[in-house]
Amino acid sequence: MKIRKASSKSNRASRKTVTKAAVKKKSLVKDDSHFNLKTYLASRGKLVDEALNRYLPRKDYFPAKLHAAVRHSMFSGGKRLRPILVIAAAEACGSTAQAVMPAACALECIHTYSLMHDDLPAMDDDALRRGQPTCHKIFGEAAAILAGDALLTFAFELMGKLEFSPKKADEAEQVIAASRILAKAAGMAGMVGGQMADIDAEGQDINLPMLQYIHTHKTGQLIQAALKIGGCLAKASSEKMKALSVYGETIGLAFQISDDVLNVIGEMRDLGKSVGTDEARGKATYPALFGLEESKKHAETLIAKGLSALKVFGKKAAPLTAIANYVTEREV
Repeated sequence: MKIRKASSKSNRASRKTVTKAAVKKKSLVKDDSHFNLKTYLASRGKLVDEALNRYLPRKDYFPAKLHAAVRHSMFSGGKRLRPILVIAAAEACGSTAQAVMPAACALECIHTYSLMHDDLPAMDDDALRRGQPTCHKIFGEAAAILAGDALLTFAFELMGKLEFSPKKADEAEQVIAASRILAKAAGMAGMVGGQMADIDAEGQDINLPMLQYIHTHKTGQLIQAALKIGGCLAKASSEKMKALSVYGETIGLAFQISDDVLNVIGEMRDLGKSVGTDEARGKATYPALFGLEESKKHAETLIAKGLSALKVFGKKAAPLTAIANYVTEREV
């Protein structure tokens, strides 16, 4: 059954209401939480930035244009959400940021490469990303394609840097399992497959299962993989791995729905990228099919389900809990 699209007029009319509701919710969450998410994101983000700076070649290494393009996209901003999720999941299972840092950086490399390719004229043709000119606008399309390719392959070079004891076969198996999770989430069965379906759906009337396929694969799979990789490398029990998987699946979809909403109600100066582009391109989005209010409610329902899955971690889930709430509060 096809779903009738919500009108642009309806979305514009509900924009003010949605924003006010988000402000109200943000105030309530701030009052009820003692965990300082801002400090946590800053500290873990700094660790990730320092590690990426160590791992990546300097921008003047030959061929300098390639490395300059890589570093431009990698260090032009971004909240490092995916690597921080790897770290938060590992910490919730008793491990440390340092132990999983190569995997955390690998997630950011794949995320950044996907953005570089998304911005190309053959894809979304965006001129601005994170408030900076997109890679191909500065270095040209060929360099942007190659820099993205370089980050994709470098991600698996980083996975090879994960340390394990040769005398403990289970540790080697965990690294292999984590690499397999990453490859599947980034490839044909994950992000790339979702991106292909998204492009094919432009300007088409699609049903809800197809919309969910696009969102869970294009965005959700890599977010879910970050959680599963953190748990896998921390030797999490099967119960905790299942909880991380449910949490990752739900916040991954909620994150994309929130992105859809931001593309309608957000401001370019706040987001650092163009807005209103989904409607202009006839993109398949939740606001287009259900309107802003229903989209927001659905994202909040998903977040509630994800938070419920975290009970098995007790107080160690504080960072993951705060991050889940942050997913639907990004518009204000």
